[in-house]
Amino acid sequence: MKTRKSVKARFKVTATGKLMQSHPGRRHILTKKSSKRKRQLRKQSVVNKGQTKMYARLMGVA
Repeated sequence: MKTRKSVKARFKVTATGKLMQSHPGRRHILTKKSSKRKRQLRKQSVVNKGQTKMYARLMGVA
């Protein structure tokens, strides 16, 4: 099965098999967002457990 390149670009697989994603909302219109909000958007987060299986399959990992 081929890898979905769009999914591969958005997610990163950790050594334990979890998927990490970057937060949306960090590209433009940053002047109205607070410094705290922008700082928290920089960090990556773990993908929801319910969606991990689907995205991993699209990436060809699982």
